[in-house]
Amino acid sequence: MNTQLELWNKLNERNTLQEVQQYIKDVIEIRGFSNQEIEKTMLLVLEEVGELAKSIRKNATNMCIDKNKINHYDTIESEVADVFIVLCSVCNKLNIDLYKALKYKERENIMRIWKKENN
Repeated sequence: MNTQLELWNKLNERNTLQEVQQYIKDVIEIRGFSNQEIEKTMLLVLEEVGELAKSIRKNATNMCIDKNKINHYDTIESEVADVFIVLCSVCNKLNIDLYKALKYKERENIMRIWKKENN
C-alpha cells in the first residue's frame, strides 16, 4: 500500500481531474475517513466553504475582522483546496466522476442564454 507521501509525490500538473479525484480517494482511505457517512462529509463541505468565506473576508475585502482570531484563518488557496478535497470525497462516496459531471453540466450551461443584471 502506498503512503500519503508516496501518493503526493506522484501528483503533478499533468494529472487529469480523474487522477486527482483518485488520489483524494486513496488518501481519504489512508486517513480513515472512507467509511464516513455522506451526511457527515456534506457537513464538512459546508464547514470548509465557511472557512473559505472567512479567509476571503480576511484577505480580499476591507470588511472588519476579529483581530484576536486573525491567525486562525488560513490562506484563500488553502481553503479552496480543502473545499475541493471534501467535494471530491462527496463525489467518491456517491460514485460520481467529477470530470464527467463537469463536462455534462457545462454542455447544459453552454446552451443557456446568460444575461447580466443591471445593478
